[in-house]
Amino acid sequence: MNGWDGFLHGLSVATQPGVLIYCVLGVLLGTFVGVLPGIGAMATISLLLPITYYLSPEAALVMLAGVYYGSQYGGAVASILLRLPGTPQSAITTLDGYPLAQQGRAGVALFTSMISSFAGSMIGMLVLILLSGALAQAAIAFGAAEYAAMMILGLVAASTVGAKHPAKSMAMVVLGLILGCVGTDVNSGEQRFIFGQTELMDGINLVALAMGLFGVAEVISNIRVAERTGVPPRVALRDLLPSRSELRRIPFPALRGASLGSFFGALPGTGSTISSFLAYATERRLSRRSEQFGKGAIEGIAGPEAANNAAAISAFVPTLSLGIPGDPIMALMLGALVIHGVQPGPLMLDARPDMFWGLIASFGIGNLLLLVLNLPLIGIWVSMLRIPFRWLYPAILIFVSLGVYSVRGSSFDIFAVALIGVIGYALSLARFNPALLLLGFVLGPLIETNLRRALLIGRGDPMVFLQRPIAAAFILAAGALIVMAVIQVLRRRSTDAVETES
Repeated sequence: MNGWDGFLHGLSVATQPGVLIYCVLGVLLGTFVGVLPGIGAMATISLLLPITYYLSPEAALVMLAGVYYGSQYGGAVASILLRLPGTPQSAITTLDGYPLAQQGRAGVALFTSMISSFAGSMIGMLVLILLSGALAQAAIAFGAAEYAAMMILGLVAASTVGAKHPAKSMAMVVLGLILGCVGTDVNSGEQRFIFGQTELMDGINLVALAMGLFGVAEVISNIRVAERTGVPPRVALRDLLPSRSELRRIPFPALRGASLGSFFGALPGTGSTISSFLAYATERRLSRRSEQFGKGAIEGIAGPEAANNAAAISAFVPTLSLGIPGDPIMALMLGALVIHGVQPGPLMLDARPDMFWGLIASFGIGNLLLLVLNLPLIGIWVSMLRIPFRWLYPAILIFVSLGVYSVRGSSFDIFAVALIGVIGYALSLARFNPALLLLGFVLGPLIETNLRRALLIGRGDPMVFLQRPIAAAFILAAGALIVMAVIQVLRRRSTDAVETES
């Protein structure tokens, strides 16, 4: 089952009351946390992981996905009204959205972001429908060596592509790989890095790690920042409609942004943040009104918003079809599937068609709900920005503690999440990216399993990774990315040295 037949089958799954209600809940919650600065989809999905134990796999995945792409919609609200991005992907929207709000045209900027987000999501869903079958057929040729090599490429790409400090990014990935080794070795039964703590025999709790890095740490880092926000302007429904000339300037930037987002979102290790920045750069280069960028250009909102929403949808291509998460949030999605005993990969389309196609169909339903609900609810979301953050963060910390305790009923996990939160805050102060740590943590055990399996098949010969064409291509690509990152760092250092001498 593939293509439109699978999509129609997915509609019958996604419209079931037990799944549809969680789709609605996910998109509304995603918009809410996207609007409020300092929370974000990563922390929210981490908080919701314990709840998914009590849901069906289909409902759990649909709800978490709704939070993810719903936050893309909400993130634009704070970016436009307060110049405070609700999500990292919305940072680029502030460049032209906030100037429009300052000119009294906040409604036009919000309308543009909503329409462009919807268009990007629909195009991303179309790409997912068209590519899923082809990827599944190609993935049949994948063995243990190919999987290990592809995961390594994903980690290298995540730590080098677009990174200002590749060494710091790689250090976070390596630390995540090390933490993924904590616990009992599946093959030998040996206990690794537990330091006498029996609670660590099963490894570090994924929920505790995610909540600490992106719940507690984000709350700590945003307490002072969020309190310095101004009062957002009121937006009426009549203020949403742009002029005819502005309407004509939305479709092509949105289409170009959605195309970029669909391409980069489907590549492991890139993500929607890079897509939105590239879309903005593309529109600024192609526009005849490049001098307006940064002062309130409609194209500067339409392109990035379409890009990050398309990337959020197409990011599920490698996660579901290949079992390779393209970014940290997809790593959490992968963790949620593993919690339910579901193994993503090429066999998922045949083994779990209800889950796969039900999720894709929920994208269409969820995004339609977001468009229909968000336009009239913009006034409510603006009012949410008036809630003082000092009232929100105690509740967040309480939910973090309850959520992490509910997983294993262990008070050790509560102390662990507090310690991890402090460490995550310290890492962010030192300008390390904790998200890469989580990516390495999730992929580490999978890489180890496939690496051992490939070496076992190859009788211990590491050349097995170069003897298989697909695996060799991934390894060479990873090596090329490392070389490019080193060259980039050396060039930057030489440029800085010349500027210092002059």
